[in-house]
Amino acid sequence: MNSQNSYPEPNTERLLEDFLTLVQIDSLSYHEATIANWIKDKLSQFGCEVLFDKTTEITGSNTGNMIATFPATPGLSGKLFFSTHMDTVGPGQGIEPVINDGILSSKGKTILGGDDKVGIAAIIEMVRTLAETKTPHPEIVMLFSVAEEVGLKGSSAMDGEALGFNGEPCFVLDADGKPGGVIIGAPFHVEFTARFIGKAVHAGMAPETGVSAINMAAKAITAIPLGRIDAISTSNIGTINGGAANNIVADSCTVTGEMRSLEKARLDEIQAQIAQTIEDTAIEGGGQVQTEFVLAYHGFKLSENDIPVRLVLEAAQDLGLSTETRYTGGGSDANIFAGKGLSPVVLSTGMTAIHSLDESLAISDMEDLTRLIIAIAARY
Repeated sequence: MNSQNSYPEPNTERLLEDFLTLVQIDSLSYHEATIANWIKDKLSQFGCEVLFDKTTEITGSNTGNMIATFPATPGLSGKLFFSTHMDTVGPGQGIEPVINDGILSSKGKTILGGDDKVGIAAIIEMVRTLAETKTPHPEIVMLFSVAEEVGLKGSSAMDGEALGFNGEPCFVLDADGKPGGVIIGAPFHVEFTARFIGKAVHAGMAPETGVSAINMAAKAITAIPLGRIDAISTSNIGTINGGAANNIVADSCTVTGEMRSLEKARLDEIQAQIAQTIEDTAIEGGGQVQTEFVLAYHGFKLSENDIPVRLVLEAAQDLGLSTETRYTGGGSDANIFAGKGLSPVVLSTGMTAIHSLDESLAISDMEDLTRLIIAIAARY
């Protein structure tokens, strides 16, 4: 990493113009083709190689994920990844952005779409600025995913091996908070389904001969650890479904839930405890249970000494931005990329009240985010 105190400045008028254009392009989940082609046209102007992967049958989107590569300055080695998603939540059609005292918002009938079009605008301006100023930089690979808002489907469908993921830093522009903030850890996430099997009988005539699956499920739920288990781990019961009628002892009941932890070993311990508790409860109740655990996504946990984090913090300090590192209990494309071989962090972008009609974004934060990623690319 090279340290320097000054970096090329983005064209802030151009940055704002791009953002305003982006939020007015409808791109609800599964309908990202129009915005993808707009981004492709922009990046191609600066010498980027742009391709789409063949994942539409997997994701259900009308386009593949977009992968754009900005070649390294001749003579320089190394590779950095930057990532955003192209889809938005609803209501996200016909967005009309407004500006009041330097704050961007919608007219109030839709979201703004800063999640994650602030990231898209910043990445485009980063590449354009580096190209125009001929600032030395490594190879920069940009990952624009589809269907992120509906379960990280685009990033999950990417082929990390084909894309050459090999431990490189990856900066995912998709967190709230002031630029300079960075999420350095997010949990491993396991979902589970427990199908309790009992014996159905008439509840009024011979209840003592039946085995209630609902009763087994209830006892299991009260026995397993739930909520905040420790500083890095949580679990939850999400749904319960069972029984056929009030006068029938239920012979089936299905319980679904999840567990999360920043450390895989700790998650394995919790999973083993929950699995054993569910099994013991079913046996004690005279019934059976079928339990399935599925890793929904990978976790990651970095320190301030790891290269991706150092790059962010040192670049932010050079720019005079306040810095903050934190862990989160939620997941993002960064979790998927961690599981596929990259070393990700999630950058704060300035977005506020995302997924709501009150969503807003300070223009100054968008500018600082762009300055930050330019500095990251120039430092490496």
